[in-house]
Amino acid sequence: MSENAQDLLKDAAAGAAAAAAAGGSLFSTFDIIVLALLLGGTIWWFYNSKKESKRDKILLEKYSIQAAGSIQVTENSFITKLKTSGRSLVVFYGSQTGTAEEFAGRLAKEGMRYKMKGMVADPEECDMEELTKLQEIENSLAVFCMATYGEGDPTDNSMEFYEWLKNQDPDLTGLNYAVFGLGNKTYEHYNAVAIYLDKRLEELGATRVYELGMGDDDANIEDDFITWKDKFWPAVCEKYNIESAGEEELTRQFRHVLHPPDEISPNSVFTGEIAKLHSLQVQRPPYDSKNPFLAQITVNRELHRGGDRSCLHVELDISDSKMRYEAGDHVAVYPINDMDLVERLGQLTNANLDEIFSLINTDQESSKKHPFPCPTSYRTALSHYVEITALPRTHILRELVEYCSNEEDKKKLLLMATNTQEGKSLYQSFVVDACRNIVHILEDLPSCKPPLDHICELLPRLQPRYYSISSSPKLHPETVHITAVVVKYKTPTGRINKGVATTWLAQHKPEPGKPLPRVPVYIRKSQFRLPMQTQTPIIMVGPGTGLAPFRGFLQDRAFVRASGKEVGENILYFGCRHRDEDYIYQEELEEYEKNGDVKLNLAFSRDQANKVYVTHLLENNMDELWDVIGNRNGNFYICGDAKNMAVDVRNIVLKAIKEKGGRTETEAVQFLKKLESVKKYSSDVWS
Repeated sequence: MSENAQDLLKDAAAGAAAAAAAGGSLFSTFDIIVLALLLGGTIWWFYNSKKESKRDKILLEKYSIQAAGSIQVTENSFITKLKTSGRSLVVFYGSQTGTAEEFAGRLAKEGMRYKMKGMVADPEECDMEELTKLQEIENSLAVFCMATYGEGDPTDNSMEFYEWLKNQDPDLTGLNYAVFGLGNKTYEHYNAVAIYLDKRLEELGATRVYELGMGDDDANIEDDFITWKDKFWPAVCEKYNIESAGEEELTRQFRHVLHPPDEISPNSVFTGEIAKLHSLQVQRPPYDSKNPFLAQITVNRELHRGGDRSCLHVELDISDSKMRYEAGDHVAVYPINDMDLVERLGQLTNANLDEIFSLINTDQESSKKHPFPCPTSYRTALSHYVEITALPRTHILRELVEYCSNEEDKKKLLLMATNTQEGKSLYQSFVVDACRNIVHILEDLPSCKPPLDHICELLPRLQPRYYSISSSPKLHPETVHITAVVVKYKTPTGRINKGVATTWLAQHKPEPGKPLPRVPVYIRKSQFRLPMQTQTPIIMVGPGTGLAPFRGFLQDRAFVRASGKEVGENILYFGCRHRDEDYIYQEELEEYEKNGDVKLNLAFSRDQANKVYVTHLLENNMDELWDVIGNRNGNFYICGDAKNMAVDVRNIVLKAIKEKGGRTETEAVQFLKKLESVKKYSSDVWS
């Protein structure tokens, strides 16, 4: 305590004592106590003020004042970036797997041919309200490459922009735009986001420069994109009265820098982190797509009891992550590419895989400084960051032409990169039908010797793989279960292709006396949910690994029932090839049936002469189907193959609504759409 404070206390005490001695004092005992408290508070304030003053002095001595120009500010104004760099074209992307982002990059790059300098923009990182100001830039154009994900949902990075357009009414008069959608025709809500965006922009006063493009990933989305943009650019030229500058110039987007051994500390080199250096070594929540949790694999066992296929049951420990999930959610797994493919690609490009390098964007205005975390080694880049098993798109083949010494190889690649019917046909047979990845192409065109850094630039980013969680947090709050068939097949060229994630998982099983294997993961929330009312009856259709989320549903409802609550009827349709080979979780399901937790409808397609599928069983039980969804307000769920099974199941449900519910065709469709809108008919499907 300071000397001044001590003096104040002494004076106060002396005054109080004198007053008390004087007999009829001015202050009662209570007054003296209050006065002492007030004095004490005043002294505390003076004392702390001096401490604050001293701390401020230390801070001022420790830090020098920086000039405003040296302070780094994250710029989210795409208008400012366009103006300062003399650009007029901005290409936004809504991407879940990276394809839309790739298409956006190609369009922005091609803009140079049409005297429209372009930039790629992530709507999540931009102030999208600035679309109202884009007309300030002469001959400006906004293009949107938008993927549809889930049940007609926008991608994670475009969700906020989508909601803004939906809930606000900005005046977009003067905005010129075009939209290319990325979807899959096997899904019910094919390209729903792109269709909505194209219509909504027009409603808000914007001007469509060219018609909506519809990419179908179930067929050949590359072909769809090329066909669309080859008509889109002439429409742009007509709109802005410009001409093509001729053939596209092949210019690298990223500058290659090779780092000498002593230039960079090993602590500054990325070794597989998704975004932030050392984020896998020093784990800090919250965990998401850019900061996944390194989960231990505690269980990894085979579910099939025979046959030539493999199905894994994997349990991931998330106890230290603070991550929470619900039955029906997805877990994203970041895989590592097959090391044999990595080594082979190194051999084909004559590269030292342990060299450290960086790829630096030549466009300084771009928010994407590197295609993946840099600096890193070629081995890490090929293992963790690039999709080497993907089928190369035509623009990659065009770039490879420059590295061929054989004229026939050049002609072949060049032809496949064109939009001619002959070129499309060759691309379909040589790349798509033959399932050739970049390694196979370099093997089969031996004169093609591209540098490995260019390959790393051209290939798309390795994406996480999503799995429906096959457990319930009520029963397993600290673990997430995965049920996955190991992908492995023979191609027409005689090669064996393998799934990236399932191959890696199959090779990493816990072993006694060894540290548990780990894998980066995060939880992705889903709309695939059990009804809020536990007494609501449900029908679940999930052949093969489509059973995964329903295992979680059954665990959830069995737990609730065991706790004494009323639970509605659970009806499950499950199918596989053979009861004795691939009837996964047989013991669990039969135990649930024994306990009255589920009514099983089982189809073993190849255990008899005539194949029997879950759709046959469902069609035979249309009375029960209609009773659940039509009379008892129940929920209907499908999980599995989108292309055939889900379509057949939907048609059976429509048939039941018509025949058992007495609806016309139009009424049945409307009834089903109503069920979908209130989440009483839900799909978790893949193609």
